[in-house]
Amino acid sequence: MTDRETITRTDELVARTSGVSAAELDELWSQLAPVRAEDILGSWTGAAFQTGHGLCRALPASKWHGKNFISVTEAQPLICRADDGSLFSNVEMGSGEASLWNIEFRGEVTATMVYDGKAVFDHFKQIDDGRLMGIMNGKPELVLSRGEHFYFVLERDR
Repeated sequence: MTDRETITRTDELVARTSGVSAAELDELWSQLAPVRAEDILGSWTGAAFQTGHGLCRALPASKWHGKNFISVTEAQPLICRADDGSLFSNVEMGSGEASLWNIEFRGEVTATMVYDGKAVFDHFKQIDDGRLMGIMNGKPELVLSRGEHFYFVLERDR
């Protein structure tokens, strides 16, 4: 796929309200470029690819907004929106916060967020200048739903 085709395919999968398959997302993932942890610092708004994974329902219920990568040693994986509209790091839901590392996943070294309190890793690859694709990985009982990972997209806050 060309870069333009990859971006178009990503947009199509993000727009779907249901029925996105892990196979489609794994194919997309294989087309994307790895990123370095130090290159993704900043605030990001998140959305799930609608695969039917349990987190596709749980994160909106928690009012998940996105992630905040303050530095490679300080990351907030679960930025949520309070009832008054303010944003906060939901350390209870995430069992703490996280850090960023460059870790091998599926044969490539890419930016990975390592949760402090759970055996959970979010791996990232670049879609375009302002978006990342993420795959949640870790202990199967924590991250898999019907044997599949959780897939999501992050858009850099401007």
